[in-house]
Parts: sequence; C-alpha cells; structure tokens
Amino acid sequence: MTSQAAGTFEVKVKPLAEDHKVPGVPVGRMSIDKQFKGDIEGTSLGEMMTVGTPVKGSAGYVAIEVVTGSLKGRKGSFTLMHHATMKENADFQLNIVVVPDSGTGELTGLAGRMEIIIEGTKHSYRFDYTLAAAK
Repeated sequence: MTSQAAGTFEVKVKPLAEDHKVPGVPVGRMSIDKQFKGDIEGTSLGEMMTVGTPVKGSAGYVAIEVVTGSLKGRKGSFTLMHHATMKENADFQLNIVVVPDSGTGELTGLAGRMEIIIEGTKHSYRFDYTLAAAK
C-alpha cells in the first residue's frame, strides 16, 4: 500500500570546484544541502551535475542526495536520484526516485517517488512511498 508524506525544505546549492572536465561538455557541479521539515525530519547532502544550452531557459540536471533522519517517526537514511530537464516557457520535467535498496535502519525496504513544489522562494515536497518489510 502506498503512503504519502509532505512537508517543506530549505536548500543551499553551491558550486563545487572544477576537477577534470571532458572537453566540449559544459557541465557544472553543485553541492546540495537540505533541511527537511514535516513528515520527513532531517537533512540531506548531495551532488548535482548541471548543463545549459545556448538557448535561454533550456537546461538539465542529474543529482544524488542522501537523506538522513526520520520518515513519519521511522529513523534511517535513503538515497534519492534526480533527473530533470527544462525549457523556457515549457513544463519543468522532474523525476526523483528512491534508489533501490538504499534504505537503512527503520527505512530498510523503502521505495518511492518525490515531487518538489516551488512557489516563489518556498520549497515543499510530496513523497509517495512504500515501506516493505526487511528481508
């Protein structure tokens, strides 16, 4: 049975130092540092790779973040994987899923999909998930 969690978060995104770059690939790297409130109480740390295009407003990113804390009182951690594209005057396409078998502690067996809602400068989330019994 699928459950739903919701709440807000604050995020800090900072550029990371350039390391080895592939010539001709305009990729940027950013750190992610979040504070979750609501049904998820905790923090996350992650890394994002971004790419823009010569067309204003078109871009994409991928990211991995590890969330540590509690989900409706169950303590542990899990990993989220992001994949997103955007185009000026078009929908922002964002897919965030729990990496299989990444749940630890009382979150072992967690699976799910997260939606991020941005209204002005406020960020919130909706998280549809299942929590299978540990094997």
